[in-house]
Formats: sequence, structure tokens, C-alpha cells
Amino acid sequence: MNMAMTLTANMDHLRRPLGEGMPVTYWQLGATAEARYDVPDQPMEGEMDPFFFMTKHKNFIPHEYPCRTAFAAERRGKRPNVAGVFALSRFWLPFGSPRVDLSGFWFRPTMIGTWARTMISVKEAGAATLRLGTCGGAVLFVNGTEVGWMADYVRNLEARQDFSVDLQAGENEIMVFFDDLAERDARYFFQMDYVSGPAAKQALPVPVQAGVAGEIEAALDKMHFEQPVYRSGEVALVTSAALSVDAGAVVTIAGDFMSREEPMKVECDLKAGETRLVVGKTEALPSDFRHFHVAVSAGGFTASRVFGVEICHAERQGEAAGDLAGRIRETLDEISSYGEPDNVTALARLGSGRFGAETDGMIADTLPTIVDCHDCADFALVPLLWCRTVYGTHIAPEVVAKIDEAILSYRYWMDEPGNDVQWYFSENHALLFHTATYLAGALLPEARFERSGRLGREQSAIGLSRVRAWLDHFEKWEMAEFNSAPYFPIDLKGLTALFALAPDADVRERARKAIRRLVTIVARSAHHGILTGAQGRSYEHTLRAAGSLELSGIARLIWGKGNYGRRVHALPQMALCLRDHGLDIPADLAAVADWRGSQAQEWCFAQGQDRVARLYHYKTQAYSIGTAAHYRWNEWGYQETVLHIRLGDNPDAQVWINHPGETIHSGYGRPSYWGGSGSLPRLWHYRGLAVMVFDCAPEQPDFTHAWFPRQIFDASDVTGETAVARSGDGLLLLKGSAPLEPVLEGPTAGNEVRLPGHEGVWIIRLGDAGRDGSEEAFAARFAGLTLAQGENGTLVVSDPDYGPVHFHADGRILAEGRTIDSGKWSVEGSATELPPGPIGVGN
Repeated sequence: MNMAMTLTANMDHLRRPLGEGMPVTYWQLGATAEARYDVPDQPMEGEMDPFFFMTKHKNFIPHEYPCRTAFAAERRGKRPNVAGVFALSRFWLPFGSPRVDLSGFWFRPTMIGTWARTMISVKEAGAATLRLGTCGGAVLFVNGTEVGWMADYVRNLEARQDFSVDLQAGENEIMVFFDDLAERDARYFFQMDYVSGPAAKQALPVPVQAGVAGEIEAALDKMHFEQPVYRSGEVALVTSAALSVDAGAVVTIAGDFMSREEPMKVECDLKAGETRLVVGKTEALPSDFRHFHVAVSAGGFTASRVFGVEICHAERQGEAAGDLAGRIRETLDEISSYGEPDNVTALARLGSGRFGAETDGMIADTLPTIVDCHDCADFALVPLLWCRTVYGTHIAPEVVAKIDEAILSYRYWMDEPGNDVQWYFSENHALLFHTATYLAGALLPEARFERSGRLGREQSAIGLSRVRAWLDHFEKWEMAEFNSAPYFPIDLKGLTALFALAPDADVRERARKAIRRLVTIVARSAHHGILTGAQGRSYEHTLRAAGSLELSGIARLIWGKGNYGRRVHALPQMALCLRDHGLDIPADLAAVADWRGSQAQEWCFAQGQDRVARLYHYKTQAYSIGTAAHYRWNEWGYQETVLHIRLGDNPDAQVWINHPGETIHSGYGRPSYWGGSGSLPRLWHYRGLAVMVFDCAPEQPDFTHAWFPRQIFDASDVTGETAVARSGDGLLLLKGSAPLEPVLEGPTAGNEVRLPGHEGVWIIRLGDAGRDGSEEAFAARFAGLTLAQGENGTLVVSDPDYGPVHFHADGRILAEGRTIDSGKWSVEGSATELPPGPIGVGN
């Protein structure tokens, strides 16, 4: 008997169905072994790619780093190097996912490998076919015998292979060793399907009675947070499946993949019969959208699941100061005291006179990641340069010396030698690389930069030319990652640094105009201060975090609307530009961002090279909706959110609709469960009416869904094909092409409505309680909305207010005597005020 087989001794088996075509989803896992994978330093060829996320083949990003080239030459098409032996580390339960998914984010090239083990139980012996899918390599063992292997090793692109195996009567041990090279965001998973074979069951060995393991699974399967967001009070998870035994729970609270601070751990008990797991008070937990890794243990068996929720310290922060000077002080104080301990917080502390060891320590702790050229080190380097340039005399001399060493050793662009996986191709990263090159060289003009071999003044000149070229591109096309909430602050990080620190007057002036332009776009697309619109790249942690999102903090600084989060990029730099460098934001944007007039605003503009994204935004005092017009219809998506809605004054009363890119909750997929869209819909939008037509790829999840937080709404109802909600005066009707299914248990209980099937139609209608009455009256009036076929592929909706609305196959929309043609929209854009009701009728 081998080492792995001894693990079954004295173990019961958690048995689950396994029919033909079903995935094998219950596994024991070993610990993931990680080893740094370095190649000789070398330069790369390439430039900023404004289309990198518009994937041509599924979700595959084609840019390849030297480490992948070397790794592929070494490993691709060859049997994987099986390392170590299976040693039980944890149990994997599926919770709706068909695969074992250990995806994550690695800041340096890292070789990773993991053992997995389970049992397949059959009554009669027979031949079976197992299908294995993974992005890296894998070796399959059945009953201790190697069956075969696969080794495609194409970054983040899944390959599948069938294996013929012989199963013996009874329990059959299935083992998989899988590995890959992790570069930044890595899809690290395998999926095994039981394609055909004798009647079978899954049989996971567990060290407790199977019934106890099953109870823990059920408790986690039905668990969810009591609230969709926490702004005060007690944070707790609840489940409808109580345990019959006492159990312990460890809750590990972590930020998103960019967070560098240590996770917080909370240990608590889950007694038999209890259904509520208290984590702590809102004010005692770190703010921002957080992942809560909940591990429940009993009798030597532990199962875990990830739950996400936003923690916003709104109660502590209170109302914003009434004047700009007060809000600047408040911003610097907040980030100084509550920000993550990084260079951004250090800058806020230096800018508000908080000099000393604590601030110096924050800076010193970030330097190794810059020296080692971790991915996203450019995000840390720009505020570091600000700290060093403006406040160097207030930093300890020994820390200044280390800062200068980091500045001189860093890799500033792909043409310099290195072996990292910094992401050079996106617009926002390119800006920060070029800004850092320009400012670092100007700071140390006579020093030698190690990787480029240039003197600082030469380095700065190269950076200046690249900054000017970036500004040329921006001024023509603006944001490549269009209208994206997480990337406005990154662009503002670079632009505010240029505005405050650039030696050249033309760069400072162009940066000033760019900052004002980005703030204008946010104001035009904001509902009561908070960005509401289609976004070229989105994440669950940026969509769901309305209050603690950095754009909320920027809105609070500029307009007095919103709250602060813990991890920010540009907020202190914006505050310092306003206070110390003469930045001014047009005063009339306040009324645009916090729209209170009796009219509606229709805002149409384009972003991205060649106007690749045409964006339509419509808002009244009561509601706001933003969409992407005629955007990549029926293609595989990446991280695009193409429809976004807010109702009333509550920023959490928001809705978006997408096709999930994966079924695991809070995963690392791009697209993920909420962030992006597996398949992009045909989408037409006219004022308060929108239509989404999904035709999803058959290998993708078989439903589309809406984020629909019923606890946040003042009233809501889901009946049959229709969902209705009201928040403040904002009204919303969602109508599906089949009965809508509210999710009642699990992580999104009470916050998700699904439309089953790969094909589906959503009709969206917004209204104002001041005009349309109660939600019941609104629903009755618009319940008859249907999508009818017209001539030449045209679809028609007869709307009670707008009349016949014609949606053409080329994206044009005809209604109320108007033609909405997104092909004619400019980057500059146009904003039109309209009556909130029918045009031409006395409103």
C-alpha cells in the first residue's frame, strides 16, 4: 500500500452522485508548492496595447513574457516534473464549481504544483473515460498507476484531454498532480469529468462520520452575510443549516489581490444548533470590499468557503466637511490614520506633517517589492517619488539612501533588462512607468540608473518623450480601459504627480487638463456623486464597494458626497494638488455629479482608440443608467460591465446584469462571477429603457444574472418573469424571457436574480415615483413590455412613454422621432437635457 492509500485508514466516505458527463468535484488537496522561476535578465520588445483586453480567442491574452517562453521550451509537450508525494493539507468541496480552482495572483514568476486525491466508487468493474482540463500540466494516476499526462502550458488558456482507465469494483483512488507557471493573475485549476463508465459515485475520504462532513458542507453551502454591505453595526454570517455537533470556525479577512497588508483572523465557535456566526463590529474590521475565508472544523475535518462583503466606515466618518479646505484636511487625516500602511498613506502623513518613524517604516517596508520589480510596483513607485522629492528632508537619511537605491535599481520599461512580469501593456501602467522614468531621472540627474545604464538626466529625457506620447494618445482617445472605476484613480495617480512635480510647464498644463477631463467624465456619469456606468474593466471588489471605492472618496473630497476606503491610489495626491499646487475643479461640475434638477441628462461619448467603446448615460434625480452601445456583441468578454444602474440617493441601491465567467464566488477569473461578462450581450439602450439579448457560449455557465440587493431597496418583488424595486424615488422593472429565479441561499442570498439558460433576454425599465407612482402602479404600467421582431432584423419595444422603440441590427435606435446612432459619438461627447417623461409632451 502506498503512502496515499494509508490516508484512507479509519476514514469514512462522503458520497455524492457521479453520473456520466458530470464533473468530479470532491477532493483532498496537498499544499501548493511554490518556487521562484527566474530567467536571465533581458529586455523585451513591445509597447502599450490599448486593445489587450479585447480578446480574440476566448479570454486569452496573447502577450508573452520571456519567463513563459523559457518555461514553454523547457516543459511544453513533455511529461510534467511530478514533485513530492501526496500529503493531505485541506479538503476541497465544490459549492457549485465544477473544478478545483486555486487561481490567484503572483507578483513574480512562480512555479506552482499541487497534488489532489479522491475516490470513485463503482459496484461493477469496467472501462471509463475521464476528461481532464487545465491551463498548465497534469499527470493522472488511477489506483497508484500512472495513466497519462498533459502539458500544454499556455498561460491561462484551458486545454482538455480524455483518458481511458479501468475501474475495479469498489473504491478507486484517483490522483492528479497539476502544475503551471504563475505570472500575475493565474488561472490555476483542473477539472475532471466522468465522461462515461460504469455506474459510479464520488467517495471523498473524510476523518469524521460522513454525516458530520455533510452537515459542514450544507452549513457553508447555505451561508451568507446578513447584509449585502456594512456601514455600521455587527458583521455576521448566517446559515439555514445548523450543525448537530459543536464546531470551531476561523474567519480570515483579506483584501483584494492588490492588498499588501496581513489578513486579519477571527476565531469563534459555531455551537450545535446555532445558525449565526458573529465576526465583529463594523468599526473593528478593516474597511473596503473584503474576502472572508470561513473555515469550519469538527472532529479533524475542516471545510472552507470564501464570502465577500463591503465594510464601509460611514458611521465613523460622518458627513463631509462643508468647505473644500475642510475636506482636504479630512482626506489627509483619514488616509494618514486609517489607510493601508504603504507609500500612499506615507505621502498623506508627510503632507499633513506626520513625520517620523511610523511614516518612514511604511516607506521602508515597500522598498523590497520595488527593488524586486513586483508586478504593480509602479503603483508604489510614483507616490514614493513624491515623498522623496517634496518631503525628503523629513525622512530619515538612512531611509532616503535606501529609497535612492530602489529608484536606481528599478526596471522602468520593458526595453530595459529584467525577468519580472510587470504589466507594461495597459494604458494605466504605461502612464505610471513613464511618469516614474521622467520624475526619477529629474530627481537624480547625475546618478547612473542600473538597468538602462543612463544618467538620470538621460533617463528623464526618455521619460519625458514617453509621457508626451502618452498624453498625445490620451488627448485623442482617452481611457483604453474605458470609464473604469478602478482605473480612474490609477490614471489620476500619474497625472497628479505630473501636475505637481513635472519640470516642464507643458506637461504640467496638459496634466491639469487631463485631470479636469477625467473628473468631468466622472461627474457626467455619476449619480449623486458615485460613478454609475458601463466599464471596460471591472472586478467584484470594485462593483460591490460603492461606499469605500476610491472614486467615492474622490467624490467626497471634491463634492462632499461619498465615503473613504482604506486602500487608495490617488486620493492624497488629489488633495495635495488642490491644496499646494493650484489645481482647481470647475465648480459647475458639482451640480452635474449630484443631479437634482427636474430635467434628465443624456450623455453620449466614446473612449478608447478608434472610439472602440461608445458609452451612453442617462440620469434623472431619481435614477441613473449607463451602458456600452453596440459593443462586441456576442463575443467572449473579459472584464467589461456593459450595464449599470443606481436608484435614489442610496449608493448601495445599484444593479448590474452580466453573464458570469465562472461559477465560483469571489474567484480570480477574468471575467469572474460578477466582474465582467462571459459572453457579451446585444444591448440597446434608450433613455430609461434597455434590452439585453444573451446568446452565451455552450461551455460557459448556463445562466445570466442581476445583482439585485433586496435589503437595500425600500421595496422589491420578484414574481414570475418580473422583478421590481424602489429606492427613494427611483423605480426599476426587470423582465426576463423566462421566470426569474431569486437566489435564496448561499453567498448572494437576497442579492441575486437569475435568468436560466444560455440564451435569454432582459428588458430593463426605469422610472420615477414622483411621476410613475408606487412600485405596484409602475410595474402594472410597464409589465406588458415585450420584444417583437420587426423588419430587417430590427427589434421593437412598444413603450408606454416613448412609443415604438426600434432597435436596429447595426446598433441604431429610433424612438420619439429621434435617431440614436452611437457610430457618430465623439470622444469629447455631448450632454443634452431632456424632460424626464415623453419628449414633446408637457412635462
